[in-house]
Amino acid sequence: MNILIADDEKEIANLIEIYLKNEGYNVYKYYSGENILNDLKNIDIDLAILDVMMPNVDGFSLCKKLRQSYNFPIIFVTAKIEDIDKINGLTLGADDYITKPFQPLELVARVKAHLRRYTKYNKKETHDENIIDFRNIEINKNSHEFYLNSKLINLTPIEFEILWVLCKNRGNVVKTDDLFINVWKEKYYEKDNNTVMVHIRHIREKLNDNTKNPKYIKTVWGVGYKIEK
Repeated sequence: MNILIADDEKEIANLIEIYLKNEGYNVYKYYSGENILNDLKNIDIDLAILDVMMPNVDGFSLCKKLRQSYNFPIIFVTAKIEDIDKINGLTLGADDYITKPFQPLELVARVKAHLRRYTKYNKKETHDENIIDFRNIEINKNSHEFYLNSKLINLTPIEFEILWVLCKNRGNVVKTDDLFINVWKEKYYEKDNNTVMVHIRHIREKLNDNTKNPKYIKTVWGVGYKIEK
């Protein structure tokens, strides 16, 4: 994905660039608001990070002009902390606002969150059978990431595969032996039932799911497990 950075403080712009590139993003960096609108005719931008107080063309003016033609997320990064400035920025069409000094990892987290929402609702997005999105659950087999209520849940590879099988078959019971064979790729024996149970318990703990009355992974006694649609 392509990220636009516009900040006249070169050290900050360069720092943001490093962190975003480490996450695999392509970065188009500017030290002023000039020439950006013209350059965007030839660049497909997915998100913009704008400094408010830039010379010649400030961030507010640039945001206003961008919103005339583009709907990608815009995040303001600025030293201005007054509430009225934040309100002005959001009124002009910005999606978020972070004040200096800031933690680069916090900015990266916000970038990821806005890109997820943008790609989810962007009509240009094509269907990907490796991404399942329902009931505040998003599981991505391409990136091996699982989100619950937009929060990334750290899973082991086995835990991820269990959730993938259950989510793919949501609404239906997945028999314990079928689940084991699909995930472990081995022949199922009765003793393997305990192995599956232990992993299900660990997953529920990570999802903060009530083991006695689980909201997500239901146990169908004597049969297997299911996740409702």
